[in-house]
Amino acid sequence: MKNLRKWSRILHRDIGFFFIGTTLIYAISGIALNHMADWNPNYSVENKHFTTEINLENNASVKNNILSLLDEVDHRENYKQHYYPNAQNLKIFLKGGSSIMVDVKNGIGRAEYLKKRPLFYEVNYLHYNPNKIWMWFSDIFAGALILFSITSLFMLKGKKGIIGRGGIYMVLGIIIPILFLMYYL
Repeated sequence: MKNLRKWSRILHRDIGFFFIGTTLIYAISGIALNHMADWNPNYSVENKHFTTEINLENNASVKNNILSLLDEVDHRENYKQHYYPNAQNLKIFLKGGSSIMVDVKNGIGRAEYLKKRPLFYEVNYLHYNPNKIWMWFSDIFAGALILFSITSLFMLKGKKGIIGRGGIYMVLGIIIPILFLMYYL
């Protein structure tokens, strides 16, 4: 049993150090993704209101007029495409996911700019397993978490270990998710 404790501590420590970065990635992105109803963890949105005199009604010269509008509001090289969702509005799509909506009758418009949130965008990208290599790495990480759980059972003995306070915490850690499942399912 002494050897088991020794190896549990060694594995727990060394693998733990190796996966500190991965643990932070999943912890930060997990918190961010849990609160998607409250905010967009990947992008911040900035709105810019404007008024224009440029004729943007659907006609032969509308593309040139849109580019002129972009010279005023944004940059013409950001133009991707446009369409009219209805007779009164023009929607212009810009590079980077941003867009402009203009009321073609009165010239009142709003530009909506999406900006990637530093750190959150990148960690959320990894949380979604973007490719097979990262998927395998995150599967290894999940296996390491299982190993952490098992090795923690044998690290301490006595009243602080599995037969004492540690066992109470372990049982609570199992019961709480089960109670949530029973309540919400």
